Amino acid sequence: MLIPTLLLARILFTDIKERAIFSIAGFVGNTGNIGIPLGMALFGESSVIYTTLINITNVFIVYIVGVYIYSRGSFSVWHSLGNIVKIPIIPASIIAIMLNIYDVPIHTRVQEFLMMGAYAGIVLQLFLLGTFLYGIKMNKLNPKLLIGTLTQKFVIIPIATVILLSFTNLSLLIKSIILMEMLVPLAVANINLASLYNCKPKEVTSLILISTIIFVPIIILMSWVVNSFSTLEILSLFFD
Repeated sequence: MLIPTLLLARILFTDIKERAIFSIAGFVGNTGNIGIPLGMALFGESSVIYTTLINITNVFIVYIVGVYIYSRGSFSVWHSLGNIVKIPIIPASIIAIMLNIYDVPIHTRVQEFLMMGAYAGIVLQLFLLGTFLYGIKMNKLNPKLLIGTLTQKFVIIPIATVILLSFTNLSLLIKSIILMEMLVPLAVANINLASLYNCKPKEVTSLILISTIIFVPIIILMSWVVNSFSTLEILSLFFD
C-alpha cells in the first residue's frame, strides 16, 4: 500500500515536503494511545497482545520508513539514511523486545524509573502538540494535501485493509482489530518527525487535529455497534 502511495505522491505534488507528508502521514496512525485502549473497550483484554504488536510494528515503520520520507523533504538520500541511524528509539526498542523475549528480570526501582520516563515522554509529546496547535492557520493548508491525506486515511486504507484481509485465514477477531487500528487518527509522532526535519510541522499538526475530529463520530459509531449488536457479527459482513 505504501509503494503506490509514493508513486501517487509524485503525481499529485510538486512540493517535495508536501509529497513526503502525503506519503507517510496517513500510514502513521495513533495505534498506541488510542488504538490499545480502544481495542480493550471494543474487544476486551484479549485484544491487547494484538494491538501491542501492531503498535510495536508501527514504531519501527514510523522511525525507519517515516524518518527517511520526512527527511527527504529537506535532505539528500544519504543524509536521510543517516538520520535513521541517529534515532535512538530503534535500538532502545530492540533491547526492550529482547528483554521481554528472554524474560530478563528488572528490578522494581528500575521499572519505576523507566515508567517515569515514559510518562514524561507523553507529557512532552502533548506539550509539543499544543505548541504547534497554537500557531496553526487552517486557511494556509493546501486543500489538495488535506483532502488527499484524509481520503487516504479514512477511505483508501480501510477499504484496502478489508480487501487484503479477506484473502487471509486470520480469525475474525484479529481481522477486526487490524481494521480498527487502521482507522485510528494520525499520530502525534508525525509532528516529531516533521518538526525535527523541518517538513512543514504546522501543516502536519492541522492534519492531526482534523483527523482526530473526524475520528470522534467514528468512535461513537463503534460504541453504538458494540452496545446494539454483536461486534464480530457486524464485522463478519465485511470479511465473509
